[in-house]
Amino acid sequence: MGKFSYILAAAATLSVGYAIYFDYERRNSPEFRRKLKKSKKHHEKAVIEHEKEVKTVKLEAVKEALIQSMKEGPAIPTDAAEKERFFMTQVTQGEQLSAVPGEELNAAIHFYKALSIYPNPTDILNIYQRSVPAEIYEYIIMLIALQPPQAVANILSESVQLDQEQEQD
Repeated sequence: MGKFSYILAAAATLSVGYAIYFDYERRNSPEFRRKLKKSKKHHEKAVIEHEKEVKTVKLEAVKEALIQSMKEGPAIPTDAAEKERFFMTQVTQGEQLSAVPGEELNAAIHFYKALSIYPNPTDILNIYQRSVPAEIYEYIIMLIALQPPQAVANILSESVQLDQEQEQD
């Protein structure tokens, strides 16, 4: 047997020995079990805290990108033909950017701009949900939550009015 085989056998023996020791302690020592539970809770809490922090940073980045895009981008047209052209341009740019890795946020902003002038935003959202990658769709939803387009705001206000009327009846 070579030197490598002895080292490998020793490492395997130590690993199996530690596994047996760990299992014995886990089964028979209440203090060890408490430490394991405490360690697990601490780890879960740290993971949740980290996820919240990542979400907050992501939301801030989305907010900044939206504000920047609204400042730099073209004004939203008022003419029906211009709206249609603007819609098609934004969707095309969004589709092109969605194929480029790392441009998900910019693609979502273009899709959001298209959604903001679309007459029936729930229809286009359903289409986005089926055709756009999940990460981009998530960005679109964040953008809507940050600044609802006028068409979405109208739908939400109508829904609230209907709810209030039903409560009064």
